[in-house]
Formats: sequence, structure tokens, C-alpha cells
Amino acid sequence: MGRHSRQKVRPWTGVGRVAVLTGAVGVGVLGLASSPMAGLATAATPGSPAATEGATPTGDAAELVDGTPCTVTAEACVDLAHNQAWLIQDGHVVRGPVQITHGAPGQETPPGTFTVQRKDQDHRSAEYNNAPMPYSVFFAPGGIAFHEGSLTKQSAGCVHLSHDDAVAWFDTLQVGDEVQIR
Repeated sequence: MGRHSRQKVRPWTGVGRVAVLTGAVGVGVLGLASSPMAGLATAATPGSPAATEGATPTGDAAELVDGTPCTVTAEACVDLAHNQAWLIQDGHVVRGPVQITHGAPGQETPPGTFTVQRKDQDHRSAEYNNAPMPYSVFFAPGGIAFHEGSLTKQSAGCVHLSHDDAVAWFDTLQVGDEVQIR
């Protein structure tokens, strides 16, 4: 379909799902889950059929990494309910589950999908009296990071890891890598 097409797109029956991109210009088919374009994500405009009908990502984006609550697009995965985290490469766990602690009530670690913003091996918190945050990997607004920290006390929103795990997260994750907090 052309970029200015206004044809109505109907879901196909049979194998696969249709990923539909809606917007001000019109509607276009991105790919079929069983096609070579299966890894494309569904983009939906608020109020569009794809957004209001509980659309789910198609292809790789919907596949969970075995043993985790995260999808294959993640490089780091955190399960807040079970205080666990994983490092993932190419849709496979390469480290984990490892024990973590996270934000205390009122200072919760935000759930969602983020990207690594920066790294600082010897970071100190300006907000918390110059407290050490070794092997910091920042991924969410407000200075939220993976870093070495207590595994017995909740944090101010960061994800605490043991020394060895913090080093592994720091060495493995790169700026731009996807982090999923569930």
C-alpha cells in the first residue's frame, strides 16, 4: 500500500497476526508474524483500533525469554516481585537469575522498558550524601541505575546487585541496550 492509502485493513485469518501502523496519514500493514518482517513492533495511535483492542506485539517482540518475565528484545531483565534479575543476549539468559533489592515504598523502582543511558564505574550519589554507587549503569529518569549495593536493604529506586553481579552488568550492558523492569 502507498503511504497515502486509506484502504481498510482487515486481519487475515489463519497463521500469524497482522501488525498495523495507524496514524494521521492512514493505515498500513507492517508485517505478518510468520513473515520475514515478524520482528517489527506494532505501533498504535491512542484511540486507534490497534490501541483500543488490546493489541499485542507480534513476532519476536511478543516472545518471552525462558524463565523470565521479559521479551527477547531485552538485554537486562528485572522481576521486582521476586527480587531477581537476568542478563540476556540474543534472547537467551547469559547470567541469572541473580538476587537483587530495589526501591523501598515511596521510592519504587519504576516498571517499564528503558534503555541504558550512561555508565559510571565509580559513581557517587549527589542526592544521597555522596553515597557510593559502584559499577552504576543508569537506565531510568531520576538517576535510577543498576549498581553494587546491599542485598538486605531496599534502595531509593535503584536496583542493587552483589559485587560480582554489578561488575557483570557493568561490563555487559552498553549505552542503548534495552532494560525491562517488570
